[in-house]
Amino acid sequence: MIDTPPPSGPALRKSLGLLDGVAIAASSTAATTSIGIGLGVTAGVVGLHLPAVMLLAFLPILGIAGAYSRLNKVEPNAGNGYVWVGRSLTPWLGFLVGWVNIVATIAFLAYTTAVTGSAMIQLAGEAGLHRLAGLALDPGSTAQTTAVGIVVLIAVTLTAVTGVRTAARLQTGLLVFEYVVLLGFCGYGIVTGPHSFSLSWFDPFAIPSASALAQGLLLSVFCYWGFEAAFTVNEEVRDPRDASRAGLITLVTMLGLFLLGSIAFQRVLSEGELAGHGAQGLAYFGDRLASRPLAALPLVALMFSAVASLQAGVIPTARGMFAMSRDRTLGPVWSKVSARYGTPALGTLLIGALATAVAALALVIPRLADMIMATVNAVGIVVALSYALTALAAAVRFRSLLRENRRQGIRAVVLPTLSALALLGLGGYLAWSFYTSTDHLEVSADNGWFLLLTPAVMIASGFVAAAWAKWIRRSPYFQSGEGTDADAPQLLATSS
Repeated sequence: MIDTPPPSGPALRKSLGLLDGVAIAASSTAATTSIGIGLGVTAGVVGLHLPAVMLLAFLPILGIAGAYSRLNKVEPNAGNGYVWVGRSLTPWLGFLVGWVNIVATIAFLAYTTAVTGSAMIQLAGEAGLHRLAGLALDPGSTAQTTAVGIVVLIAVTLTAVTGVRTAARLQTGLLVFEYVVLLGFCGYGIVTGPHSFSLSWFDPFAIPSASALAQGLLLSVFCYWGFEAAFTVNEEVRDPRDASRAGLITLVTMLGLFLLGSIAFQRVLSEGELAGHGAQGLAYFGDRLASRPLAALPLVALMFSAVASLQAGVIPTARGMFAMSRDRTLGPVWSKVSARYGTPALGTLLIGALATAVAALALVIPRLADMIMATVNAVGIVVALSYALTALAAAVRFRSLLRENRRQGIRAVVLPTLSALALLGLGGYLAWSFYTSTDHLEVSADNGWFLLLTPAVMIASGFVAAAWAKWIRRSPYFQSGEGTDADAPQLLATSS
C-alpha cells in the first residue's frame, strides 16, 4: 500500500459535506460569469461555433478530472497537484504546479474584481444612477470597475476568513439565484430566438483556422477552470471522497450550462453582437429578451456570480499556500491557522491584499475588454500546463495498472496521458502563434508578445521561487518528492 504520512503541523477544521464542496467548486468555476463574458470573448475567435469548442474542451478536462479524482482518493491533500506532481514526477514540477495555480488565481481575482465592479456600475445605470460626485459612471472603465470591485473583494475576503462553511452557505444562496435566472433566460432564448438553430454550430472543422481553434479551446478550458477547487478543501470535508464527487458533479453541470448558454446566445444574438459586447454581453442578452425590470435579472445574476467567484478564488488559493508553507516551500505565515475559525486566516487576508495590488497594477491597460482578453489568454496557458502535469502525475503513479488490469489502466493511465498531451499541444501551439503574430512588444491585449510574456513570467517566476525554497529555505519537500508511489495500484479498489 501507499504509505502516505499525515500532514504535519496545524490541521484545518473538518466541517464540509458534499453540497458544500459543490457550492465552492461551482462558484469558483462561475458559470454565469463564463457565459456572460467568456462566450462573447470566445465568439470573437471561433465565430458561431461555441457549442463545438465547449464540447471539445470538455473531453480533455474530463480526463483531467478523472486524474484528480483518483489521486485524491489515494492522497487527499490541500495542496493537491503540488503534492501529487511533486511525488510522482519531480518536486520542481510539483512546486511549479502549486506556484502557477497561485499566480493564475491572483490574476483571475484581479480580472473578476473588475468584472464585479462592471456589473455593479451597470446595475447602477439600470437604476438611473449615471453620475456620482460629478464623475460619469462607465462600466467599461478599468479604473472605475476595479475601484468598486476592490471594495467587494475586501468584503468577501473577510467572510472567507470566518470559515469555508460560512462561505459555502453564502455561495449556495447566490448559486440558486444565478441558476434560476440563467436557466429561465437561456431556455426562453432557445425557444424564441430569431436566429435559426444550425448543426454547423457543433462542427469544429468550420472554425476559420487552426490557431482560432486552439485559442478557442484554451478559452473554453479557462471557462471550465475552477472545478478542482473542490479538491483544495479535501482536508476540510468529513469524507475525502466527497471532494472527488463534488468536482465531477460540478464539471458535468458546467458542461450542461455552457451548452445551454452557447446555444441560447447564438439563437438570440448575431455573431457581431456576440463578439462586440464583451463584459456587457449578458446584460445585452437580457435586454433582447425582456423589458425592464426583468431584463436586469441576468445582470444581477452576473454580479452574484462574480462576487461568489471572488470568494471561491480566495479560499482554494489560501489552502494551496497553506500546504506549501507546511512543507516550508513558502514562508510560515501561510500555514498559521486561526484558533477561532480553524482556517488559514492570515494567509487568506494576504491573498486578498495581493489580488488587490495586482488589480491596481492592471490599470495600465485602460479598457476592461483588453484586460479581460489579456488575463484569460495568460491564465488559459498556465492552467493547461497545470492540468497537464497533474494528469501526467496520475499516469505515472498508476502506470502498473496497465499490466495488471487493462480496463482500469486505460482509465487511470491512457486517458489522463491523452488529455495532458492535448492540453500541452494546445498551449504550445497558441504560444507559438502569439510569438509569430508580431515583431515588437507593447502592453496591449492585441500584442502577441505581451500575451506570451504574461504566462512566461508566471512560469519563470515559479522556477526562481522553487530555487529559493530548495537552497535558501532548505525545504524537505525537495527530497520527499523523490521516489514515487507508482507501483501501489491496490488502493484503487474503491475508485473503479
